[in-house]
Amino acid sequence: MSKANFHQFSFYLENSDVLGINQNSTNTLRHNGYVVTYSDRIAGITAQQLTGFFEGWPTPPSPETHLRILKGSSEVIIAREGEEIVGFITAITDGVLCAYIPLLEVKGSHRSQGIGKELVRLMLLKLSDYYMVDLTCDSALRPFYVSQGMSALTAMSIRNRNRQSGRPE
Repeated sequence: MSKANFHQFSFYLENSDVLGINQNSTNTLRHNGYVVTYSDRIAGITAQQLTGFFEGWPTPPSPETHLRILKGSSEVIIAREGEEIVGFITAITDGVLCAYIPLLEVKGSHRSQGIGKELVRLMLLKLSDYYMVDLTCDSALRPFYVSQGMSALTAMSIRNRNRQSGRPE
């Protein structure tokens, strides 16, 4: 599947086995009997569809700020079950050499079912022609990203906790 023709994929997962790939660029996997569609198109998404994310954050972004994050990202992939958004991943790029993946979120009700792995796989596919793709994560999450083909490196960062809910418009 080339980067150019990735726009929407429906996945059905059953025991984490791929069941088939259609001729029209739609992959199918089964997640405990329900359909998850992955898309890099955010047109039509509303703030009301973006509730239930940023679990555990002391001051999470509001759904309206979440929508601004998606719109401001260079690349986005959304996971949906029907009309419900159950996960997303974002990337910021310079369009030439470097990409950074700042956010991967899957709703608590849909975790440990392969959705996060599929979001990472699809984003890495979209970013495959960049020299470097970086992300920063807590040490507890390193094994997950290493299992996705990434290397553990040392990173430096600043966290402005008073802006955790987002920069004002």
